[in-house]
Amino acid sequence: MTLEEALASVWRQALVEAAAAVELAGRRFPVRTTPRKGLRQVDFVFAGESLRGLEQNPATGSRWAALARSGAKVMQFLSGGRYVAVVVDGKVTRYG
Repeated sequence: MTLEEALASVWRQALVEAAAAVELAGRRFPVRTTPRKGLRQVDFVFAGESLRGLEQNPATGSRWAALARSGAKVMQFLSGGRYVAVVVDGKVTRYG
């Protein structure tokens, strides 16, 4: 499984299927909601790297938020506090 496949799988399970936990490489990771905004987030490990998937806040001014407001399912992915990728309706875009 590639990183892109893993990110798309986490996105699908957390946002499309609204699963309570995502399963990746035989491990389960709980999906939680953020305390203030109620956005879904999941911390998981892929290939030894800790990542966080965070549902896009539609109330911000970014282009990703505009897509979320229009009904797209958008999840940002972070590693070490830095954004590394976004998945919009199943399409993965990696940063940098």
